Amino acid sequence: MKTFLQTFGAILVGLGLMAAAGAAGDCDGACGPGNSLPVMLSIIGGSLVAMMLGAYVFFLGTEK
Repeated sequence: MKTFLQTFGAILVGLGLMAAAGAAGDCDGACGPGNSLPVMLSIIGGSLVAMMLGAYVFFLGTEK
């Protein structure tokens, strides 16, 4: 169970980090306009929640 919690938590943190990195929706100027500010902030908020939840689950898996 500890291995599952650690793996699941690490995956959540990684996916949250990727979502935060791509929140603007801009692909080097070749795809048109990026996301609007409310959409970008909601993606960043969701990614922060995913990263915090992932860290919590990861640390639950490290307890004895």
